[in-house]
Amino acid sequence: MEIVLALAIGVLTSSGVYLLLRPRTFQVIMGLTLISYAVNLFIFSMGRLKVDSEPVLVPGFTATLANTADPMPQALVLTAIVIGFAMTALFLVVMLASRGLNDTDHVDGEEQEE
Repeated sequence: MEIVLALAIGVLTSSGVYLLLRPRTFQVIMGLTLISYAVNLFIFSMGRLKVDSEPVLVPGFTATLANTADPMPQALVLTAIVIGFAMTALFLVVMLASRGLNDTDHVDGEEQEE
C-alpha cells in the first residue's frame, strides 16, 4: 500500500513539474494542479495508512491509538482541496483574460518561431 502511494505521489509531482515548465498558460495551470494533488496525497499519508481500522473512536471503546488513523491530516487535505479548486478557477479566469488582452497564451507573451 505504501509503495503504491509513494509511486502515485512521485508520478503526480514529476508530471506537474513537467507541465509547469511548458510555455503555455493552460499547461502551467494543470502543472500547478497536479503538484497540489501530490502535496495533498503527501499530507494525507502523514496520518498513517490503516486498513480495517475504526474511522472514529466512540466513547467507552478502549482501543490503542496505534489502531486508528490521525484525523487532522484528513481535515487539512479536505480544506486544501476546496482552496485548490477555488485557486484553479481563479487561475483559469486570469488565463482567459490574459489571452483576450494579449492574443496569445504563452507564458512570456511571445509566440515561438518553429
